[in-house]
Amino acid sequence: MVIFTSWFWIQRILIASPLLLPLAFIAAATAAPAAVTPTSGLVTIESDVQKADNSTGIVTAIGNVRIVYPDQRVVATARQAQYYSREGRVILSGDVDVVQEAGHRIRAERLVYLVERERIVAEPGPGEQVITHYRLKTPLDQAGPKL
Repeated sequence: MVIFTSWFWIQRILIASPLLLPLAFIAAATAAPAAVTPTSGLVTIESDVQKADNSTGIVTAIGNVRIVYPDQRVVATARQAQYYSREGRVILSGDVDVVQEAGHRIRAERLVYLVERERIVAEPGPGEQVITHYRLKTPLDQAGPKL
């Protein structure tokens, strides 16, 4: 297993356009405004193989891909992840599972994240469906604990 957290990878791919914000906007849509906290910008990508091609601007992680983005409390797994830096597009493929700590989750065969538009397109495998688990805030959640 390769763990790749070099500054090149983080700066070029993940800080400029966060790889795993697809579920962050879901939480923001339902959560009360949160206090702004400093972020580290650190993203860890584990996979069997990783390669970057400066001539095409494509970075690829292959085999047992696991991406951890602590700032957004997101963990994603897939068989392959590719970042197309010139197009601002991230593609996760093969048993994609993106989980946010709050309980939000997307499972699909293929997930395309358009970075600038902050848009997700999740596609199922043949004969399957995309599954999204989304935890809604209830009035009781927002009221907090009673004393």
